Amino acid sequence: YGLSQYKFRAGSFNEDARGRWYFNVVVDAELERPSGQESIGIDLGLKDTATCSDGSKLEAGRFYRNLEPKLAVAQRARKKKRVKAIHAKIANRRKDALHKFSHELVNRCGEIYVGNVKSSSLTKTKMAKSVLDAGWHMLKTMLDYKCAHAGIVFKEVNESYTTQTCSSCGSRPDSRPKGIAGLGIREWTCSACGVTHDRDVNAAKNILAAGHGRLAVGIPH
Repeated sequence: YGLSQYKFRAGSFNEDARGRWYFNVVVDAELERPSGQESIGIDLGLKDTATCSDGSKLEAGRFYRNLEPKLAVAQRARKKKRVKAIHAKIANRRKDALHKFSHELVNRCGEIYVGNVKSSSLTKTKMAKSVLDAGWHMLKTMLDYKCAHAGIVFKEVNESYTTQTCSSCGSRPDSRPKGIAGLGIREWTCSACGVTHDRDVNAAKNILAAGHGRLAVGIPH
């Protein structure tokens, strides 16, 4: 594995849900500064774990969709070991996807801003499973330490009204999605300026603007 070229600093062992053991080791490595200069805003959601202001997305269901039938069969058959193994596989897939997504963002960006939605407050609601499946906390943690390591900007910003505010003209028109009733609206047209928005991309653009402190966005405090 090429570990002989590294200087070991610390190590630990852990066991996953399948009973598999792993050796985790910290090594000294040269710091490579990414050359990316883009600025990105990120809206965290349930349909898509993350939507960026440039339109790129990380779909939430990709972690487990093709494993759900197998999980349901194992649960009905009360095969506890099989259920644990499937859950572990889903968790590994989620972690791998979040690592790849966050790594790609850090490599191409100089500034990353994310909405301050708190997964802990939503895990006590009917959306708990969806929130945990999305992995918001894990993604923010990865971005935080990867950005710190790379020496780029990472900030959480107030996401209030970012979904309802038009990122083109800064108004909050009557046509905007509102409250719980508006959660199913994925696309809307601003009645003030006529621009049609992808709900999540629009929110991500407003989050980016809030990160830059631009008053023109029209996000009230």
